[in-house]
Amino acid sequence: MEGARASAVVVPGHSSRGRVSRRCLRLLDAAAAVAEREGAGTVVFTGAARTGVNEAEQMRRAWPGSAHVELVVEPTARTTAQNAARSLSVLLDRGIADAIVVCAPQHALRVRYLFGGVYERFGVRCRVHAAWRAPHLLALGRELGAMILMRRQRRAVLAELESGPSG
Repeated sequence: MEGARASAVVVPGHSSRGRVSRRCLRLLDAAAAVAEREGAGTVVFTGAARTGVNEAEQMRRAWPGSAHVELVVEPTARTTAQNAARSLSVLLDRGIADAIVVCAPQHALRVRYLFGGVYERFGVRCRVHAAWRAPHLLALGRELGAMILMRRQRRAVLAELESGPSG
């Protein structure tokens, strides 16, 4: 599925106490439905929790969708900005020109800003699918706090991407 029509679904991880969270499992269900509906050939799981947990690998193992898509693990990203930058290289290596990022609704604004700002600069169309989830005040508060950092984080990952691989 290469070329201008190639598409992928990207799922940033979320873990709790060393395991992918229930929220993340719901995102995987939504991502499986999106991948099926859109005919995506690749699904990218991205994330390494601060505790060193390999979120991306856990998501791959928990994948509820079709076995006929390429499942790719990007295990190094620790922030949403890093999720965007590090999943981008997976997409570019595969000639993917269209990506749908599946996230929780309260995370959608930051995902649009960070993924859209990174992907589109490198020619990858970015769409965001916010999987429904009941509002959670703690998560909303965390998102508001994280918004303070998002411009600086996006600038940092763009600088990293534009400078190329480090030696």
